[in-house]
Amino acid sequence: MESIISSTCPIHFNNKAKEAFESHIKYANYSSITILVDENTKEHCLPFFLAEMGEENKFKIIEINSGEINKNIDTCVKVWNILSDNNSDRKSLLINLGGGVITDLGGFVASTYKRGINFINIPTTLLAMVDASVGGKTGVDLGMIKNQIGVINQPQMVLIFPEFLHTLENRQLNSGFAEMLKHGLITNQRYWSEIKNVTSLEAFESFIYESIVIKNEVVRQDPTEKSIRKILNFGHTLGHAIESFYLEDANKDTLLHGEAIAIGMIMEAFLSHKLTGLSTNQLEDIKTSILKHFKPISFKTQDIEDIIKLLKYDKKNSHGNINFVLLKRIGDALIDNKVSDALLLEAFLYYME
Repeated sequence: MESIISSTCPIHFNNKAKEAFESHIKYANYSSITILVDENTKEHCLPFFLAEMGEENKFKIIEINSGEINKNIDTCVKVWNILSDNNSDRKSLLINLGGGVITDLGGFVASTYKRGINFINIPTTLLAMVDASVGGKTGVDLGMIKNQIGVINQPQMVLIFPEFLHTLENRQLNSGFAEMLKHGLITNQRYWSEIKNVTSLEAFESFIYESIVIKNEVVRQDPTEKSIRKILNFGHTLGHAIESFYLEDANKDTLLHGEAIAIGMIMEAFLSHKLTGLSTNQLEDIKTSILKHFKPISFKTQDIEDIIKLLKYDKKNSHGNINFVLLKRIGDALIDNKVSDALLLEAFLYYME
């Protein structure tokens, strides 16, 4: 696959990723290089990376606990302290080897340590490959509220090795697939029509490149999310609130990011039908296609009320208004739409029909 080069950051694949990394390390003259991993990527991905990049490079390793529950400022403090104890200076490099938690948190740690050191993202999950590691969004959760603390700061490069996907269970692959479905819904009806029927890992891999191209092009046009980049939040206004709700309730099984976003996309497609002209046929296509891949869940009345309350913390809000990305049609998204609480309740009921 050809590298994707833009004004934000280069994205390299397979052998070209290895070549780009080796060239960068050779000429950047870093004082130290640290790799951030969790227990899973340390076991399943770090050996591959070290073998590919050569043992002559001396890397320091920092390990954190996996999972969204650990994407918080306490974990950042731990990593900052280890970097400091290791005498990492402003000419140090941090390599984030992992899924979205690692690339989000690691990017934020690097962006704030010593007022900013370079970092490289090497995503190891489908979600991180097609979404989290691309675009420069870094940050951590505040309590259970998603991504409340962070900055937009681009890595030196993103390196994609699809081999890492073979280390994942199907549930993790499906989580990333939700973001790929979103890319079709917001920008490209042809892509949606092709990807909605994907069922195998091999097919996932064939679409990764196009999903990254779609996201990277949106980011290129609007790096700091002032306008068009907001379309990438389709499904995320309700999806993030649902994800936060399940993180917060110890009596409920945690939802993965993509699982919550899948629910959000169905609900926000319903809102699109009510408010911005999405046709009945396309609405039903979206719901049916997503539910082929994601098991439906049910919400109690109190659950719905609590989730709607969480919407007030969404990062896209301004002047007290909750802003939604809605669809005019598949492939055509509209930003900054206002939705009443009554219509939000209808969206939950539609999802559970």
